[in-house]
Amino acid sequence: MSKIAKVRCVLLSSPYADADDPEIKECFPNGPKRTIGMVEITLDNGVTGLGEGYLAVFAPRVFEAIVNLCTPQVLGKDGFDIAARVRDLRSLCDYWSLQGAARHVIAAFEIALWDALGKTRGKPVYDLLGVAQDDRIRIYGSGGCCDAKHQFRRELDLLQGLGITLYKIRAVKRDILRTVWVLDEAGRRGIAVGVDMCQNLADPPQAVEDVVAYVNAVHERTDKRMIFVEEAIGPDAPEGFKELRSRIDVPVCGGEIITTPKEMIERLNDDVYDFVQPDASVMGGISAVMDVFRAAQAKGTDVVVHAWGGAAAIMASYHAAFAAGGKLVEFPMLDFPLGREMMGDNAQIVDGHLLRPEAPGLGLTLTAEMEARYSFDESAVYSCALLDYGPPPDSYWAEK
Repeated sequence: MSKIAKVRCVLLSSPYADADDPEIKECFPNGPKRTIGMVEITLDNGVTGLGEGYLAVFAPRVFEAIVNLCTPQVLGKDGFDIAARVRDLRSLCDYWSLQGAARHVIAAFEIALWDALGKTRGKPVYDLLGVAQDDRIRIYGSGGCCDAKHQFRRELDLLQGLGITLYKIRAVKRDILRTVWVLDEAGRRGIAVGVDMCQNLADPPQAVEDVVAYVNAVHERTDKRMIFVEEAIGPDAPEGFKELRSRIDVPVCGGEIITTPKEMIERLNDDVYDFVQPDASVMGGISAVMDVFRAAQAKGTDVVVHAWGGAAAIMASYHAAFAAGGKLVEFPMLDFPLGREMMGDNAQIVDGHLLRPEAPGLGLTLTAEMEARYSFDESAVYSCALLDYGPPPDSYWAEK
């Protein structure tokens, strides 16, 4: 046993992507910079652990406030009994946030405890969760937040250099010719393409008929086929995903918006998705993702972990995937120097595969000097009030 001696909320901001990326123009009104929120837990044995909750990308001060609320609930208690500490935090938060914001914060605590336990025992986190069967997992490039051909080509060049042959782009229902252009351009390079339809914030969601029309219109114009459509319907419309599955011959996936394993397991048992995409920094931690893997394996449904936060969020999901025998994981392509520096050599990609990390815990580095360089910027937040910047017309994508 080792007691929790200290909890610290860490908010940091780093350059992110570039100013010409559509996601920056739409969602970051103050420029290409993003904030992450972490929990640092110090045990009485002197070991520290880092965890992350995705909430801080949107509302860093809310993340900080919930961390401060939760801290007295865990101080002085056994940091190695992770399940008990999660129960403590849920007993504090579930009344007002059974789903949603508090789950992100609980995730940060839970991930930090796994990191500290792994470092205490000198083992990678996946070794504490199960027996990693593979020393590498296939990885797909996640980007496509582009509105110009040279931006897509830049990302495709990066994928080719890493030997990655799967690519996810962002597209909405009007992006028919843009999607066709990417499918053809990527296909010439031996790269297959999936599409994230960006409905994870949509209320009300787009109609199933609109997605069917988009998929059919794209496939009428190219012999290349989308390998999946992700978050094609809004977050609270599982019945729409089920209907969509029955109407297109493209795999339908989702799950990054789901904040409890119970809800995701209910959805996968109800055949809502062809495969599910849990995120440890959203769903309540690594243990929650492991619960999803176990249920999915019993059902025969694939799990492809979502990875779009900072280093602690990404590595938490990766460790779960290695422990549970995952076959595919996400590689966020938009440049984020803080995350890259924290992960170092522990997220290496070779021949299109993520190599299994060997460092104790999550394998992260965070120093006082790094914190000073990436100090928190109050203006570096993701805005859900999207700006319409006016992407290129269809004629641009129709040009050969």
